[in-house]
Amino acid sequence: MFDVGLTELMVIAVVALVVIGPERLPKVARTAGLLLGRLQRYVSDVKSDINREIQLDELKKLQQQVTDQVTNLEASVTHEMREVESSVSNVVAPLTSEAAVSPAPTLEVADPVAATSAPAADAQKS
Repeated sequence: MFDVGLTELMVIAVVALVVIGPERLPKVARTAGLLLGRLQRYVSDVKSDINREIQLDELKKLQQQVTDQVTNLEASVTHEMREVESSVSNVVAPLTSEAAVSPAPTLEVADPVAATSAPAADAQKS
């Protein structure tokens, strides 16, 4: 924070000793230390509060991004589902209309025994 070297500290200590006096200097130094500690704690509290606010803002932005992505994904899935439904209904509609108009074809199954015995019966008659 401050660029104070050892020589500057020595000059400050000598001036404080001369101005304050040797009997009050320890009490003043103790008070200055306490005030400096309080100031450091206050600054660290403010920094942590600011960091929490920044993290909260980042989390809100992240939440908004995730919400937007979910909304976009939901819209995309809904759109694709409607396209599939429409294509299926386009394919099924002609088939159902044909089934309603014409009767279902019936398969005639010939009796395999009768079909094989008929030529043999014709051969015996001749």
